[in-house]
Formats: sequence, structure tokens, C-alpha cells
Amino acid sequence: MPSPFPGMDPYLEQSAFWSSFHTRLLVAIADTVAPQLRPKYYIEVETRTYQDSESDEILVGVPDATVLKSSSSHPVREKLQPETGFTLTQKRPQSIALPMPITVKERYLEVREIGSDTVITVIEVLSPKNKQKGSGRTAYEKKRARVLRSLSHLIEIDLLRAHSPMTMLGKVQPTDYRIVVSRSEQRPKADLYGFNLPEPIPSFPLPLLLEDEELSVDLQPIVDGVCERAGYNDRIDYSQPIPPPKLSQANQQWVEELLAPIRGGNGASR
Repeated sequence: MPSPFPGMDPYLEQSAFWSSFHTRLLVAIADTVAPQLRPKYYIEVETRTYQDSESDEILVGVPDATVLKSSSSHPVREKLQPETGFTLTQKRPQSIALPMPITVKERYLEVREIGSDTVITVIEVLSPKNKQKGSGRTAYEKKRARVLRSLSHLIEIDLLRAHSPMTMLGKVQPTDYRIVVSRSEQRPKADLYGFNLPEPIPSFPLPLLLEDEELSVDLQPIVDGVCERAGYNDRIDYSQPIPPPKLSQANQQWVEELLAPIRGGNGASR
């Protein structure tokens, strides 16, 4: 069945769905715009890798080749028997746990010029790691600043209500979701497409080189197609509350009315 929401489905923010949705959405955007980009440009799914841990330290762009061997590759130490004829008395060790760094891989899109491979436009779909305070946000902010200092355009798609939005200067009207289009020749100015839960996802322009006309990306049918192919709308339990953050009173009432037919009017699952 199709999503009951006219725009973004907030239930997709659950950890059970978001990771696969994020990956599928990036691929779907790339597959949708690729035919329109040829023969001058191509679009590729790229990956950034960093080490995340409980500390604030972060290693950005660590290639896979530098990752240490897994514990399964270590040889088993043989217990050496004492050469003497008696056994030494030794305290039993205490079992402890050590903080282990986690290798985080985040995917994004790059539109490149065929021939030169120059990055023309970077397209980011934000993840919770990008937005919540910590090493993930630090890594993304560094990448964001690097793109904004370059001649490449930046498109930043934020389909998450949770956590603080990425930094924007001046008075910005708060909305549930945001799409930012930053053209390199217009910086520091950028276009913000803000929209709320009851609204459909707006289309946005995809800037290319100045001599070429911008493409229009209609994101709503792309998101709908991802949800249909993945079967998210059949797997989501709409009888459960919407994931945090808490809805406004007006949005809460709107959601209850929207989901009443699915919940059978009594909160029951489908």
C-alpha cells in the first residue's frame, strides 16, 4: 500500500528503516537523473569513511586498507607450561571491556564532468550521524566546509526531523525538513526549500556548469518509489507513536486524523 503521508513518512526515521532507506534513496536519485546528465556528465555514489568512538577524536577519510586485521585473524596463543616443577600462584584477571572504534561509512552523490572527472555538484542526504552532536556531525561539517570553499555546487537534503539543523546564517524560518541548494557562484547565499510534515516534498534544481541548464529533480516520486519497492509501508506499524521529536499539537491532531482509517479508529494495528 502507498504511504499515508503526502510527503515524508516520519516513521522512516526509525533505525530499523533509515539505513536502508538512505542507501536506496541515494541510488534512486542517481538512477533518475543519470539519463538527463548524459552525455556531458555522470553521477556516482561515493563513500566517506571515518572512525567513530565515545571520544571526540575522529579520523576522517581512513581508507579500508589501513583498518587493522579483525580479531578472527589473530593466531591463538598456546598456553606455555612452566619449565619448573612447581606452579606459580597468580591472581585471576578481571574481565573488562575496552572502547572499540567503529568504522562508519556514509554515502553521498557526486555529479562529475565526463573526461575531466571534475566534481560539479555534491548531493548529500543527511543521516542522524550527520545531525546529532558528536564525531559524525564534526566529520560532516568539515566535508561541508570543504565543498563550500570549492567551485562545486552543494545540495543538502535533510529529511530528518530529529536533531539540530545544519548551520545557516541569518533568520531562518523553522521547518520540519529542508533542502538547501548552494550554487558556487552565489555563495554565501543559497536557496532553502523548507517544508513541513503535512506537505509534499518539493522539487529542487540541480545546478551544473554555468553554460548548461539546471535540471529539476522531483524528489517526491523518487521517495515514493523507494518506499514501494522496499515495502516499507507494509512493514511499518502505524499503530505506534511517531518517533521523536514530539509533534506539535496541530501536527499531532493531523497525524491522528490521517492514520485513523489505518488504525481502525481505535489505535489497533493494521
